[in-house]
Amino acid sequence: MSDVSPLDDLALDFDPDALRAKYQQERDKRVRKDGNSQYVEVKGQFAHFVDDHYVEPGFSRAPLTDDVELVIIGGGFGGLLMGARAREAGIKDIRVIEAGGDFGGTWYWNRYPGAQCDIEAYCYLPLVEELGYMPKEKYSFAPEIYEHSQRIAKHYNLYENACFQTKVTELRWDEDAARWIISTDRDDRMRARFVVMATGPLNRPKLPSIPGITDFEGHTFHTSRWDYNYTGGSHAGGLTKLADKRVAIIGTGATAIQSVPHVGASAKHLYVFQRTPSSVDLRGNKPTDPEWAKSLKPGWQRARRENFNNMVIGLPVEEDMVNDGWTDIFRNLSRAAKTKRAKELSRREAALLTEIADFEKMNGIRSRVDNTVTDPAVAEALKPWYRQFCKRPTFNDDYLPTFNRPNVTLVDTSDSQGVERITKTGIVAGGVEYPVDCIIFATGFEVGTAWTRRAGYDLIGQGGKTLSQYWSDGMKTYHGFSVHGFPNCFILGQSQNGGSVNLTSVLDDQAQHVAYIVRQIEERGARYSHPKKEAETAWVDEINRLSVVAARFLQSCTPGYYNAEGHFGEEGSGTLGGGGYAPGINAFNALMAKWRETGDMEGLEVVK
Repeated sequence: MSDVSPLDDLALDFDPDALRAKYQQERDKRVRKDGNSQYVEVKGQFAHFVDDHYVEPGFSRAPLTDDVELVIIGGGFGGLLMGARAREAGIKDIRVIEAGGDFGGTWYWNRYPGAQCDIEAYCYLPLVEELGYMPKEKYSFAPEIYEHSQRIAKHYNLYENACFQTKVTELRWDEDAARWIISTDRDDRMRARFVVMATGPLNRPKLPSIPGITDFEGHTFHTSRWDYNYTGGSHAGGLTKLADKRVAIIGTGATAIQSVPHVGASAKHLYVFQRTPSSVDLRGNKPTDPEWAKSLKPGWQRARRENFNNMVIGLPVEEDMVNDGWTDIFRNLSRAAKTKRAKELSRREAALLTEIADFEKMNGIRSRVDNTVTDPAVAEALKPWYRQFCKRPTFNDDYLPTFNRPNVTLVDTSDSQGVERITKTGIVAGGVEYPVDCIIFATGFEVGTAWTRRAGYDLIGQGGKTLSQYWSDGMKTYHGFSVHGFPNCFILGQSQNGGSVNLTSVLDDQAQHVAYIVRQIEERGARYSHPKKEAETAWVDEINRLSVVAARFLQSCTPGYYNAEGHFGEEGSGTLGGGGYAPGINAFNALMAKWRETGDMEGLEVVK
């Protein structure tokens, strides 16, 4: 390697070493020993936090004991895409089981004011080309996304035979019948030849186990169950019932970024309790240009989302089709790499250039805070000191200006690692008690906890072994879809497969792959299939081999759900073996396409 640094070609107005030290300092003071256990499970005395406000009480139906070809657990985009692609594969007997009162998943539950997708809608909303639908704006708001969920369900006839307001409590394999027995909280004992678990990564609200949380005598709710009866207003805002209320919002992630402006505009006083600030970039939403929409050629959505998926992992593309805040850092990186020594760069030097481009991007994010927030102390507290993808970036034009309101107070808790305790009448942070009438938990969904805890049920497979037992020392799958000893059962979601920040593109290709396997089992007249043990082991080894660089990056990040609250890769963190396919979603899809083309179901045991 040359003694000349690639930085010699760049005119930097900052000290990279000083930034690295600052990032490390800010990370270390936020890491808690309790990791993911700092959150309490929403059951028992906390069960009311997951009550469904959107259905009429008193729903009942007779238990089901019928036999279904394909049961899909979860009615969000994963379940909808699985149902759609299964229909296209010729599978007629389909049932979707959903805990909510309708399809929509995350977008059924998330109706908080300002809720909006953070991936552009042309990439995010699935099946728009198939259904001939064009999103109204570049970034769709929650009502439109919820309506699109219903549109998909109607188009693919998924309402027929669906079971809403139903939670699965157990899956048990019947070897003699080659069927899964599905038990639910409606006393069902239905049977299914195939089961696809599409409960997704964002379905179980996360609640911090703050001392005194049960002592508070005011009103509380989680943002995923927004209480408009208490706040008044709607998704568009106008929360008029908060005019005489002192409100606390705990959390400053993607949900708070969107809801804080509406609460701040309506409440008598709003206290925002922050442990780690989000990266808040420009949103710049705009209506869809009808002339642009008319110009699109068949296959445009797949081309667009594949372009985006390559951009956000730093792979070179000829054109940035999306051209937004997500892809901006890699446009910067492209410019940085175009030095006179670009073709001579080693991997280490390329990584350094990527880090520099990241530093520059985050410097811009921090400058945006200074240029927006008038109080210097508040501005300083709102600055994120970490690499851009250590936490999911956010995009909003109203969040930062909200802190210029006289009725809005930012309470930074980073030095005390979060809120200290909750009393009967308020919240204590930094030794100061803030009296409030209402506490809103904007604390997101469980991600790093055990898969069976998030799903809400366990699986009993061949020989009576449970999935929780089988995964006690780490996740083990074949291609992220299926597990040895759990026949005809498939998982949709980001696990040991290709991931993307645009989850719907991941789910769509996964649904097509699983539909192919199901169809193959049927056409071959087989009873079931499941991964061969050696194939599963080899795949997990490959995932771990490829994930070394990603793991090192996450271990250095500020705590959050991406890295098990700063404990990524540690025993008991829930991340062992849970990394994704490091080359990315497009590379993984190409690998799966090649696997299907061979036609021999490599790695699967097909039992007739």
